[in-house]
Amino acid sequence: MKQALVIIDMQEVFFMDRKNYLFESERVVENINNLIKWARANDIQVIFIQHTDLGQDDDMAFGKPGWELHNGLLKQLEDKVIQKTTWDAFYGTELAQYLQDSMIEQLIFVGAQTEFCLDTTIRSAFSNGYHHNILIEGAHSTINSEVLDAEQIIKHHECIWNNRFVNIQPSTNYQA
Repeated sequence: MKQALVIIDMQEVFFMDRKNYLFESERVVENINNLIKWARANDIQVIFIQHTDLGQDDDMAFGKPGWELHNGLLKQLEDKVIQKTTWDAFYGTELAQYLQDSMIEQLIFVGAQTEFCLDTTIRSAFSNGYHHNILIEGAHSTINSEVLDAEQIIKHHECIWNNRFVNIQPSTNYQA
């Protein structure tokens, strides 16, 4: 089964201001980088999804410092970057066509934010016929909300997703 590693919204906005720091951000970045190394060693496509806000005053507007992909990631020029303007990486983007053209059958998800773009894209992938996807434990994150802390949000979503929309696997299964 041909795979792609899909890294969602790992952008500088989550590393610039304390209020936006991702839960366990250092561990998440380390795990994602290990996955990138594993993907390259196994000839698996690496795809970066980059959120782009339409309002020029927004932190994730095109060209703003917070919009940039996180500089701590092992991104290379040949990696595919797909910009999106909604929480769904499939909606209004080239992602579905790119996956089809590349004959990708299984998506490996990592990134941010757990309850927004990751959740929406995971469910959309399932609706688009990708039924054997993987989520890597410890390689996705979010920030605290007014109702739940980040760890609770992550646990809640993993409980809903696992064996429905994705198969959750430990990052230790994917070492270069």
